Amino acid sequence: MKLVYDINQKPPLKKNLVYAFQQLLAIMAATLLVPVLADSTGLYLNQPAALFGAGMGTLFYIFIATRKKSPVFLGSSFAFISPLAGACAYGFLGIFVGSLFAGLVYVLIALIVKKTGTAWVTKLLPPVVIGPTVALIGLSLCGSAVNNLNNTAAGSYNLVAILVGLIAFFITVFASVKGTQSMKMVPFIIGILGAYVIALILTFIGRASGCEALQLVKLSAFDNVQLFKVPRFTFLGMFGAYKDATNTIGSASDVLSLFVLFAPVAFVTLAEHIADHENLSSIIGHDLITDPGLDRTLLGDGAGSIVGALFGGCPNTTYGESVGCIAITGNASVSTIAIAAVYCVLLSFFDSFVCFVNSIPTCIVGGVCIALYGFIAVSGLKMIQPVDLNDHRNLFVVAAILVCGIGGLTLNFGSVQISAIATGLIVGILVNVIFNRRNADKKAE
Repeated sequence: MKLVYDINQKPPLKKNLVYAFQQLLAIMAATLLVPVLADSTGLYLNQPAALFGAGMGTLFYIFIATRKKSPVFLGSSFAFISPLAGACAYGFLGIFVGSLFAGLVYVLIALIVKKTGTAWVTKLLPPVVIGPTVALIGLSLCGSAVNNLNNTAAGSYNLVAILVGLIAFFITVFASVKGTQSMKMVPFIIGILGAYVIALILTFIGRASGCEALQLVKLSAFDNVQLFKVPRFTFLGMFGAYKDATNTIGSASDVLSLFVLFAPVAFVTLAEHIADHENLSSIIGHDLITDPGLDRTLLGDGAGSIVGALFGGCPNTTYGESVGCIAITGNASVSTIAIAAVYCVLLSFFDSFVCFVNSIPTCIVGGVCIALYGFIAVSGLKMIQPVDLNDHRNLFVVAAILVCGIGGLTLNFGSVQISAIATGLIVGILVNVIFNRRNADKKAE
């Protein structure tokens, strides 16, 4: 696609501040949701701290690991929700040690890639494999978008919520397709805030009339709001700063248990890391696997997770929402991602902002995510275009990945679960290696 701003180009500062805020809104909901799902008590995992950790991890990825060559945002990883929930039994120290193991897996693989090169990655993950995997990442998120649109968390069907979510989607599409050049750069801000105003009006009408179906905005999120509040940082908890929490790693078996919880999941998310960077490479027209290199992106992801967990407890991962935002707006500037990360760090201290984000109706988030997740899926499908699907060998590779992934095929080994996306990718790789090797050798000749 034709980019409005390339990786090294910097938009004018005033515009860039707005573009970065849009990136912030794109990743905010998911980043704040992970700590709630992993620790509903809020005793060990805290939303503002997770936001701060995501910002710090992203800054490390951009400036130290990839040297401003990759516009990737790192946010709280959903893949680690179950390990994080288990690690809460070991206190703040247990959460950090587990995240440390996850990050070290990435660092170790980064060292191997640096030693062996990336040729094996290209050979193992050609377009016939990586294309449907990227599409699968987008398609696998469709259920999340629709659940949010349906306002499933509220427990009952609400047509008003669906309509407001669709309004958010159509406002976003209008701004992106029919809007001015300035509007095309910030369609998500326009979509979210426009629908939020409508939802707020309906909420006040619902309160006045006693109609619960109209009360979409979570005004309760502002209960006991404070202007300024220091996040509940993990590293402070490790040193006993919070009297109501304890560190309970007492033996080597506890450490081993944490390793078993976190390390295998990191191997699984490795596939998604590569797929996200391949997808972003196709969008921006620059191969991130070779420059800055897979070793550096892996190092950034792993070390960024460690840095993020030190502050916020949650291991980080590359965010498809951010990639989708880049694809729709055409803004791949690293400076925009960096400013968004700085926003995360600063705004984590403002409790009122976190409360505002929590007050946004999930239906609005779902409506906007129709566009975000859809673009990820379509990007993957575009990568398959050069592939000859009349050749049954290629057809079966794509079929295996999509059916296993969309069908939700998971592999469980004790407490370790290989996700449907990773399972689909593994099956696809095996089919490609077994049945397409001879074909690839002929093409090479």
